[in-house]
Amino acid sequence: MTFLKSLLAGAALALATVPAHADLSDILSEGTIQIAVPENFPPFGSLGAEGEHVGYDVDVAKLIAEDLGVELELVPVTSKQRIPFLETDRVDLVISSMGANPERAKSIWFSSAYAPFYSGAFAASGVAVASAADLAGLKVGLTGGTLEDLELTDSAPEGTEIIRFGDNAATLAAFTSGQVDVLVTGNTVAAGLSADNPDLDMETKFIIKESPAFIGVKKGNFDLLQWVNVFILHKTLGGQLNDLSETWLGQPLPPLPAL
Repeated sequence: MTFLKSLLAGAALALATVPAHADLSDILSEGTIQIAVPENFPPFGSLGAEGEHVGYDVDVAKLIAEDLGVELELVPVTSKQRIPFLETDRVDLVISSMGANPERAKSIWFSSAYAPFYSGAFAASGVAVASAADLAGLKVGLTGGTLEDLELTDSAPEGTEIIRFGDNAATLAAFTSGQVDVLVTGNTVAAGLSADNPDLDMETKFIIKESPAFIGVKKGNFDLLQWVNVFILHKTLGGQLNDLSETWLGQPLPPLPAL
């Protein structure tokens, strides 16, 4: 009797841990898709004036749900949550201004690029910085767990004080308040900060890395990955992604790499 109960309990546990969406067919049959979008990373994703999520990534998520013919559940995430949420089946896709690199590719799959992005170092005009080698002795603010964090940790010289913040809003606040000398972030974030603070003395010092944004897909979901790549191709050729780039990023969609 005890053995039978153990078997039943084990079977129940196995059923409880089956992913809600194993691949594209499951999304279509269940009629919903969960997509991770940035929690506080304008213009890619943030809360709008009416309390709804808005931004480039949010609009791409909406287009995906529309083309699939399913209901969309937006799941706001921080940078550090993106891969874990995908690995644990909390979401089906991650559309959160995520760059692709070999380390991340050990854990998840990436689509072709869908949005332009570069990481740079920004500081006041009087700060003499032309490359990572000039950061020694300076306080550098960035958001922990981001591509900028990975790149700068490898390239910053000894004596650089890297201060990592939990989210993008805290990083920007640290720079505007003078807590850090140099802001390391994405070009669109820096542009938004300048637009919101017209009197802020800030200029681009150097580009750390060209890093277009890719959509994250859980390993093994091959049909979903293929569909997403066709979607990106279709929206690129049809001009929808260019329209989103003009609206949210203030620039035409440049040529982007395909995987």
